[in-house]
Amino acid sequence: MLSLTALLTALVVAALVGSIAVVRRVHRPARRWRDVLRSRFVYGVPWGSLVVIAFVVCVYLFVQDGITNLDDPVTIPYRTWSYFYPLGMAAASFSHASLGHLVGNLAGTVVVAPLAEFAWGHYSDARDPQRADAWHTDPRVRAFAIFPLIVIGIGLVTSLFALGPVIGFSGVVFALAGFAVVHYPIVTIVGTLGVQGVVLRLFYALRDPINVYTAQPSPPSAPSWAGIAIQGHALGLFLGFVLGIALLERRGQRPNPLRLWLAILLFGFSKRLWAIYWFGGENTYVLYQGPGVAVVSVLALVVTLSMTASERPLLPRRLEGLFTRSTGTTPRSDGGGRPSVDRVLELADASYQGGAVTARVDRVREIAAGARTRARDSSSPLGLGRRGTAVLAVVGILAVLAGIAIPANFLVVDEATASSDSAVQVEDYTVEYVEGVQNGLVSGIGIEALESDEGLESSGVIVSSDEREIWLEAVSAQRLSFTGEETVYVGGPGWREAVHVERTGWEPVGNDTVYQVRLDEDGEATELAYESNESRAEARIADRNVTIDSDDGTFVLEVTSTERDAVATTPIPDANETATAGGLTFERQNESVYAAADGTRVAIASEETYDSVG
Repeated sequence: MLSLTALLTALVVAALVGSIAVVRRVHRPARRWRDVLRSRFVYGVPWGSLVVIAFVVCVYLFVQDGITNLDDPVTIPYRTWSYFYPLGMAAASFSHASLGHLVGNLAGTVVVAPLAEFAWGHYSDARDPQRADAWHTDPRVRAFAIFPLIVIGIGLVTSLFALGPVIGFSGVVFALAGFAVVHYPIVTIVGTLGVQGVVLRLFYALRDPINVYTAQPSPPSAPSWAGIAIQGHALGLFLGFVLGIALLERRGQRPNPLRLWLAILLFGFSKRLWAIYWFGGENTYVLYQGPGVAVVSVLALVVTLSMTASERPLLPRRLEGLFTRSTGTTPRSDGGGRPSVDRVLELADASYQGGAVTARVDRVREIAAGARTRARDSSSPLGLGRRGTAVLAVVGILAVLAGIAIPANFLVVDEATASSDSAVQVEDYTVEYVEGVQNGLVSGIGIEALESDEGLESSGVIVSSDEREIWLEAVSAQRLSFTGEETVYVGGPGWREAVHVERTGWEPVGNDTVYQVRLDEDGEATELAYESNESRAEARIADRNVTIDSDDGTFVLEVTSTERDAVATTPIPDANETATAGGLTFERQNESVYAAADGTRVAIASEETYDSVG
């Protein structure tokens, strides 16, 4: 099987390389691609992009300890929990939740980062010869240091102003895409819509040439769009727009309006920036799809105008006069030799002495006329033309996207003590299973409207840490009831610990399941973390009711007579064993328990079953 996999991998590589070789011989451009790349890159290689990719991979392998378990890195401490937890803020943009998450973001980086680096270039602007010998104009410094540092700086900005807790490089990828699309609209949209998918498919084809999939049920989950960090993506995109606008302005260049508008519109729709959503009650989500599409359409227009609109006045001349008219153009006489002026400049009063007031009025008229002239020269009542107004709108949108995250990022943990006596303590982490507890995050700046523990309840595996300002529902009770077992990783730079969670239960006929949840810290003694309430089977035999309960970690059968209040109990028997209690005989066959009396045999309960995921 191994040799077959290697053979198929070689076949994939040969097919791709062969295709490139044939097309290269058929296609003979006027200027070779090598010359085009060398005009902007040192030796024609996007070194800065490669350094950034290597940095992100190293964070995944060595900071998140992905090298120990490639599919399950440590993620909890590397989210943007709070401004009071600097490690999360610094690492979130360069960390990832899984291998698939990492590969998806790196595929986008491979496409848009070289485009952004090409637009910026390794060679400085030759129009400024006096700066040619400066250290920051050295192509190698620009390639290996400045560009990677700029990208890392963008990552820190997207972390600081992301509506958390979030994790992932996607905010930076969107910033690179926003920067690239204003310079190369068509190439960028082709790359993000087509080439990115090709890169992903090639990676998975080389990794697993043949895959066998088996249809199986999935646990209840939120819709795919509900897991998208829309605010973080939009923040990165507009940050890229602003940087791209600044570079175009510095170079005196403008993109094609139609291509730019079309590229931004297609990018916004394809990357689901229209998916504006909020949370309803009882695991429901509200998608504002129509308003989202309208918002993307308007924003595409505004961004396009910010780079392609003219400097003509924002308002027509006839409307501009409404904003600049403040005085009359000719003084009037009240018949007594005293000038009469408009109310805005009402100066004629008892202090009038000869021509003093007239002189003052003339001076005011000169100032007003000069103001009107300057307003006309600046092309709008606010001193901004159409393009300038659009640029101001783009910067304003970026400020709003960043500003809405600031109050939320001041969240802190409110007394993150264990809610149960059976919590597992791992260093500064507390891991427990609870149901119906209040959210433990509250505002750290004393704003009551931001207190998030009011009305928000969680059930499942809760991970909290006072030192790290972390409070997380790591595994929901609903998911655990489907999978039966999960593993939660906690840790920090250089270490990790696994806490295993296991649920077992019995389902009485016609009623709710009785279950137990246990926690196990990396092979340590199993800790009983939770026992649910008892539940009675609907079936009745010999005028007796049977209830299943959990008593100190043991599932028991309680027999109650309809005529007497006496209760008899017995543990659920082992497989293919029997037990008696209250005049009933209980027999366990495989995953079911039967009760028998007076020749009658009835199914009472069945063991809860689970579906593995992964």
